[in-house]
Amino acid sequence: MTTKLRVENLSKTFVLHNQNSARLPVFSDANLQVDAGECVVLHGHSGSGKSTLLRSLYGNYLPDSGHIWVEHQGQWVDMVGAEARAILAVRRHSVGWVSQFLRVIPRISALNLVMQPLLELGTDKAECAARASRLLTHLNVPERLWHLAPSTFSGGEQQRVNIARGFIVDYPILLLDEPTASLDATNRAAVVTLIEQAKARGAAIVGIFHDEDVRERVANRLYAMTPVTVPAEMPL
Repeated sequence: MTTKLRVENLSKTFVLHNQNSARLPVFSDANLQVDAGECVVLHGHSGSGKSTLLRSLYGNYLPDSGHIWVEHQGQWVDMVGAEARAILAVRRHSVGWVSQFLRVIPRISALNLVMQPLLELGTDKAECAARASRLLTHLNVPERLWHLAPSTFSGGEQQRVNIARGFIVDYPILLLDEPTASLDATNRAAVVTLIEQAKARGAAIVGIFHDEDVRERVANRLYAMTPVTVPAEMPL
């Protein structure tokens, strides 16, 4: 198997500036490797650092130490030390982010919102529209809504638009932050199918899934997150 993502000796601490700069360790010395075609699910209790690790992989959080190596267009990029423009290039071409929340853009239709990441790669507009239409259909978003702004949609409809947007590019690496949360059984199954298709084409996937049935269907293995033990004398 070809490795797409490597995490080496990664540690993250939050500094609570509004609480006398107290330090809150989240995880320490995390090591993880994800190969093409597999889905690794972050597993652990609430507060164990799953979301923080996932956001670190995408470059939203800067770890204290360690490395996040991402395979990007034939080269390895360390997301910990990379410049902002390099991180943006990785996000555009190599690492997709899918969450349960839609960042609504005023006056942009659902169809155009889903198309946007693929359009930015220079793909023909007709092809982008066709692919977006297939995804929205697969995720049971009614066609009557495609040309409306998603700000007026229900929470579940917005969530499915966001999932379609995240899957429209065939990213080599996918980061999934509870994409099936709050969806009914039919739409959870639709998302699972997209994940299985991504694995089949060779995507390396890291995800958080609180739904046990979904987790069992998509996970090749679990990565256990253990909360960092805070010394008694450390103020919180």
